[in-house]
Parts: sequence; C-alpha cells; structure tokens
Amino acid sequence: MKNITKEKIRAQRNHTIILTNQDIFRLKNKLIIPEKTMSVEEITNKTIYFDLFKTLEFLPEKFVDLLFIDPPYNLTKQFNFSRFKEMPSDKYEEWIDSWLGPLCKILKTTASVYICCDWKSSSAIFRVMSRYFKVRNRITWEREKGRGARTNWKNCSEDIWFGTVSDRFVFNPDAVMLKRRVVAPYRDAKGNPKDWSKEENGNYRLTYPSNLWTDLTVPFWSMSENTDHPTQKPEKLLAKIILASSKIGDFVFDPFLGSGTTSVVARKLNRRYAGVEIDEFYCCLSEKRLEMADRDKSIQGYINGVFWERNSLNDQQKTKDCKIPGNLLFPDDREIN
Repeated sequence: MKNITKEKIRAQRNHTIILTNQDIFRLKNKLIIPEKTMSVEEITNKTIYFDLFKTLEFLPEKFVDLLFIDPPYNLTKQFNFSRFKEMPSDKYEEWIDSWLGPLCKILKTTASVYICCDWKSSSAIFRVMSRYFKVRNRITWEREKGRGARTNWKNCSEDIWFGTVSDRFVFNPDAVMLKRRVVAPYRDAKGNPKDWSKEENGNYRLTYPSNLWTDLTVPFWSMSENTDHPTQKPEKLLAKIILASSKIGDFVFDPFLGSGTTSVVARKLNRRYAGVEIDEFYCCLSEKRLEMADRDKSIQGYINGVFWERNSLNDQQKTKDCKIPGNLLFPDDREIN
C-alpha cells in the first residue's frame, strides 16, 4: 500500500492541509470499497475508494440531482501514484464516452451536469456531452495562477460545460449573486443610488451571474483549503455550481473526486454527497477535509449569501464570522421549467 507521506519543508504562513500517516491509518476505515450493488443510503455522504469503471456496476439508479465531473484533461499528468497519459483527440473522446454514458443511469430526470475541461479538451467534452444531455451553456473561468509562457499565450482560463437531462431542472440565480464594486455610480433624477448601495467601504452592486467567472482564486499555499493535489478546484467554484443547480438535501455526485472539494462544499451547503476516487491518499485527504468542514463551514469569497469579487474583501470583512446561517441563505430555491 503506497501511502507513506513525505515530509516537506513549508513556509511559516503555509496553510496547506497536511495528511500524515496517522491520518491515513485512522481515516481509511471510513472509505467504502464496493463489492455488490449499493443502496443510496449506503453511499450517502461517503467516499468510494475504487476504480470508477468497476464502481459504475454497483451504483443505484436515478438518485443524483447534480453531477460534477472534473476528469483528467488530455495532458500527461502525474496524480500521486497514478499517471494520465495524453492521447489522440479521438481516443480521448472515446475515453470520455466510456464513463459518461454509463453515468447516465444514476441521474434523475431533473438532474444537472457540469463537466470541467481546458481549451484542448473542450470540444471533445462538448461532442460527447451532446449525445446524452441538453447542453445549455459553457462557463469560462479565469485561472489566474501561473507564470507566463515564452512561446505561446499564457493559458489563463478553463471551461465548464453545463447541461441537463431534461427541460425540467433546478436553477437558483438569486443564490449566486456577485457583489461588485461600483466605479462610476449612476444616480436617478433625485440623486439616489441607481441599482447600487453606498457602504462603509465603498459603493457596491449585486449582479446576476454570467458564464464568465473572474472572481475565483486557485488554491495556493496561504489558503486554508489548499492541498498538494495538482489540479484542485476552488471551493468557491463548487459553491457557485451547487447553490445554482441544487436544493438543500439534494444529492451531489463526483466520479473523479480528487482532493474532495465537491464533497466538502456539498457538506458545507447542506447537500448529500458521494464521490469516487481511485487513490487511497486522496480519499483520506477528502475525509480529513470533511472533518474540518464540520468545524468551519466558511467558503473563501462567499459571505452573507453573496459572492465577492476576487481580492475585494478588506481585512475587517475577512475576519468577520463567515459561518453559513443554515437554510436562511436559500429562501429562493426553486425549479425553472
């Protein structure tokens, strides 16, 4: 069993979540290794430590409300002891189809599906997704992390395709409002603010979400959600998707769980969840983060029911109690037919 962690010398302000050998020994007992068809109750709020293709045989049908998929992009990449190797585009498309088609059986007719990709794999994801779902939009989010390239344009964005099983699905735009600073505030004829408010630290406007997200921060060493996983998604990104496309108590499923961000955010937002991950180390890392989520339900950049622009919170606001006040945040959950 390859689970011996290597000690790293880290900076004093480094908040990266550390998984020790003692953690692994304790947490691996929480993992599920399926041997037969499982009920919804058996996998609710669990981490499944198993190969995805074998797991598909044991999953129940029509129990998932929101499917979030962050598969390996078509790049040669090392994931702890696993390695994904770049393949020809047509072969990558076949690989996507090999697991996306079988996943359809676990979805409710009202389910939503989000699939992450980069520019190189985006067209393949779209083509396969179009075979099974109603593709409704493509979200592009700014991935500001990384240095420039000398022989190409810096790769500074990723895509997320959004689709649904049918024309009946959940979408809660009021739950994902973005708070923006107003640079040139307009006023009405009486001099009153028009669609904005004056606050102690500036002028702000609440805006409805678009398919261009520029307010996300890729986890890095000084953030408390950071891990050593090479492709970890921000909790804020998952919060937007989970709040927009599910209701409290809905079931969120992630077949490529990685460091566990999907499960962690679902737990913080009072959804049920399950995820599949083939690497025991990452499974245990997910379980450790879930324990941490019980002690701290805050999500970076999401305060008092709204999302803030990146780097727009001052020190006073950052230190406020950012706990999520239960169901009061979601009075407007509804279905759009």
